[in-house]
Amino acid sequence: MNKECFTVLNQVEVSFEEKKSIFICNIKRIENENEAMEFINQIKEKYKDATHNVYAYITNNGISMRYSDDGEPQGTAGPPVLEVLKREGLNDVAAVVTRYFGGTLLGASGLIRAYGASCKMGVDAAKKVKRLEGCIFEMIFDYDKYGKIQNYLQKKNIIIKNSDFLEKINLIIVCLKKDFDKIKSDMIELMNGNDICSLKYDIMCYVDDDNKIMEV
Repeated sequence: MNKECFTVLNQVEVSFEEKKSIFICNIKRIENENEAMEFINQIKEKYKDATHNVYAYITNNGISMRYSDDGEPQGTAGPPVLEVLKREGLNDVAAVVTRYFGGTLLGASGLIRAYGASCKMGVDAAKKVKRLEGCIFEMIFDYDKYGKIQNYLQKKNIIIKNSDFLEKINLIIVCLKKDFDKIKSDMIELMNGNDICSLKYDIMCYVDDDNKIMEV
């Protein structure tokens, strides 16, 4: 499993106008080439009346890359989009830049700038995030311990995925894998030697520049 890489957090659509041509960038996090092409075909269908639907994607830890100029002069559309994704260090991302021709030719250099700028706008709007190894763990404890545990967890970089208040309190929690041992150790100390943390399985977490978990 890849220890660390960058991708985008959100699926977004952004647009701008360049000499009466409208450029629309759709960008999405994907898991593989099939998912990339499914997304690309969805956007092409949505904007089937457009002059061009240019795309690029990167997946499989940067091993699988593909682009299309979709009728624009060779090398002026798909490669600039792909280059933005590569320059940002992204993986598992697909971008489609749609163009509605406005009547004014942009020239090769103008096309390269416009397609690259559109993709960069999309990346910025989608929010670049880092992907780190995380884990899911379970905590089961008595009600009288809830206040103490809640106070501790509020200060930690975790996400509570599920809470069940039955005979005992059962929490399902996400944390970064590197943080689990410390949380488990702190809990044992907090619970006077009782181990209430049970590791379930590993997952991937999407984190910001400060490694704060944004999504799993």
